[in-house]
Amino acid sequence: MCGLAGFLYRPGVLEADRAVALGTAMTDRLNHRGPDADGHWSDPELGIVLGHRRLSILDLSEAGAQPFVSPSGRYVLSYNGEIYNHAVIRRALEEAGATPAWRGTSDTETLAAAIDIWGIEEAVSRTVGMFAFALWDRERRTLSLCRDRAGEKPLYWGWTGTGRERRLVFASQLSALWVHPGIRGEIDRSALVELLRHRCVGGARSIHPGIRKVLPGTIVTIDGLDGEPSETRYWSLMKVLATRGGDPWKGSQEDAIDALEVLLLDAVGGQMISDVPLGAFLSGGIDSSLAVALMQRLADCPVRTFSIGFDVPRFDEAPFARDVAEHLGTEHTEVYVGERELLDIVPALPNMFDEPFADASQIPTALLARITRKQVTVALSGDGGDEFFGGYDRYRQGAALTTWLDRLPLGLRMALARGARAVPDAVVGAMLAPLRPAREGKEPGLQWARRMGRYLGSPSGDALHRDLVSFWRDPVSGVRGAGPADDPARTLPSALDGFAIEERMMADDLRAFMVDDILAKVDRATMAASLESRAPFLDHRVMSFAASLPLELKIRDGKGKWILRELLARYVPRALFERPKMGFEAPIGAWIRGPLKPWASDLLSHDRLVRTGHFEPDVIEAMWHDHQEHRAEWGHQLWSVLMFESWLDQAQVRDQVAERVD
Repeated sequence: MCGLAGFLYRPGVLEADRAVALGTAMTDRLNHRGPDADGHWSDPELGIVLGHRRLSILDLSEAGAQPFVSPSGRYVLSYNGEIYNHAVIRRALEEAGATPAWRGTSDTETLAAAIDIWGIEEAVSRTVGMFAFALWDRERRTLSLCRDRAGEKPLYWGWTGTGRERRLVFASQLSALWVHPGIRGEIDRSALVELLRHRCVGGARSIHPGIRKVLPGTIVTIDGLDGEPSETRYWSLMKVLATRGGDPWKGSQEDAIDALEVLLLDAVGGQMISDVPLGAFLSGGIDSSLAVALMQRLADCPVRTFSIGFDVPRFDEAPFARDVAEHLGTEHTEVYVGERELLDIVPALPNMFDEPFADASQIPTALLARITRKQVTVALSGDGGDEFFGGYDRYRQGAALTTWLDRLPLGLRMALARGARAVPDAVVGAMLAPLRPAREGKEPGLQWARRMGRYLGSPSGDALHRDLVSFWRDPVSGVRGAGPADDPARTLPSALDGFAIEERMMADDLRAFMVDDILAKVDRATMAASLESRAPFLDHRVMSFAASLPLELKIRDGKGKWILRELLARYVPRALFERPKMGFEAPIGAWIRGPLKPWASDLLSHDRLVRTGHFEPDVIEAMWHDHQEHRAEWGHQLWSVLMFESWLDQAQVRDQVAERVD
C-alpha cells in the first residue's frame, strides 16, 4: 500500500527543481501511507510531476520502486494498491508473446506492462485487486486517474490557480493538495450539509469546491490544462446489481454455499500473498470469522489474528473473538483499552482522516490498526459482508415498516404523521416514560417517538431508508448559508425498479455508505498506522456472485447473511456466532457529556461558531444543551460538528505549509 501525488502545470512557470520540491512537499504529507521509500518523476518540458510514497508489500527490492516507467517507455505509473492476480496477468502476457524483460516480481511492473500491451481500460478490467493510480501517457500527453471497482483506495483531483498559474493537482489524500495555494479555507457548503446528514462527504465531491474524488470503477482522463476531463466507467456496481451479476443464480441453496466457498477461498488465497508479515482483524462476528476460518484452512501455520476489547460490556466483542480464535487455532492478540486510550486518540483524528469525517467507530478502528501494525504489515478484514449479504438490522426493520405503511393510503399516513407531530411533547413524554426507560446512549422516549412519527410520513421505502441512514434529517438547518438545493438527493437507477425494498436498501448502502464511510474509515485508519487492509468480500467476483443470489439466500427467518452463516457453520460451531449483531462503535454521546465535555464545549461555544461561520450557533447550542441535560441523545450529530471544527484547527497548519512551499 502506498500514497501517490502529483500535478500538471504550464511549462516555464516553475523551474524544474522548484516543481520537484513541490512534488516532494506533497508526498511528505503522505509519509504514513508509505514510510519505506519516496520517489519522484518529472518532465519540466511538458509540465508534469509524479510522486510516490512506498509501503513495500510485494518485491521489497528497488525493482518495485515508483514512479515506474513502463517497459516501452511510453507510460509513467504512480500506483497505490495490490493486484492480487498479477501472476496470472504475467502468464497471460507471456502466452501472448508480449513478455517484457522483467526487472522484478512486483505487481507494479505487471500493471505497467499490461497497460503497455492492452491499454489502460482492458488492463484494469483484467485485474483482481484494489488500487488507485495516476498514469502519464508520454506519447499522447494525457494524464489518467483510475480507481478500483469497490472504491477501497482513494484518489482526489481538481484545479487550483488561474491563468498561467493554473494547475491540475491529484493525490491519495487531501493533505497532499494543501501545499498548493488556491484551495485554502474554501468550504463546499453542500458537502458540509452531507457531512451532517451522513457523517462523511460522499460521492465525487470533497469538502473543498473544485476538488473531486475519482469514483469507483472510473478512469478520469485529463488532456492538458485547457482540455475538458473525460470519465470512463470500466465497471459499474449498479449495473452488476441491476443485472443480478449478469447470471442470476438458479441452482440449489447447497450449491450456492459450495460456489461461494470456492470463490471466497480463491479471494482469500489471493489476498494472502505478501512478502511481509500478514494477519487478520477478528471481531468474532460472521464476516471476520469467516475470513479468518478460510485463511486458516489455506495457511500452513497459525494465522495471526487481532481484536480489541473495551471496558464497556455493550461495546465489547473481544470475548466472542477469543472463542472463535481458540476454536480455529489462530495466534490471537487481544488488547483491552480503557477510556483514557480511547480519548487520547481524539486529537489525532483530524490529521488522520484529512477530510472531515465523523463516524465515531473511527476511534476503535484506529486503535485496532495501531495494535495490529506492531506485529504485521497486512491485515485481512470482513468489510463488505453486511452490505452485500443483508447484514444490517435496518434492512429487515425497514422492509417490515414499509410493508405495514403500504397498507395505509399515503394521504392517511401523512395525516397521521401530522397528527403525531401535533401531540404536545409533555403528553408524548408522559405516555412513553414507563414504556421506554431512559438508557445511556439511547434516545429518550420523546425523541424516539418523534423519529417514529417521521417514518410514518415516509412516502416510499427509498425515502424511509434515506431517513434511517440520515443522522440529521434536516441538516440544512444546521449549516449557515445552505439552501434546500444543497441537500444532495440520492436516487437509485431505474434499472433497480421492481427490486425488493431490502435489495434497494443494500444497493443504496453499497454505492454510498460502504464507499464513503466504511472504506474511507478503514483506509485512513490503517494507513495512518502504515498498515495495509485487504477485504476478500470486495473481490469483484464475489461482489458479482452476491448480486446474483436471490434475496432468500441473504435474509431469512428475520436474520441477515443467511448464506454466510451456513458457510461459516462448516468451520465454526453456531453457538460461537449466532448472537445479536454488535456494531463496532464508541459511546460518543456519553463521552461528550463526560471526559470529552471540556474539549467539546470549547469547540461548540457560541462565540467560536460565530467566528468560524459554518454552522448555525443557535441550532447547535440548543442541541448541546438538550444533550447535556439528557433531554435528547445528539451524540452522533454533535460529533459531526466537533470533527469539522477540530479539522478547522488543523487547517491553520495546512495554510502554513502552503505559504512555506509556494
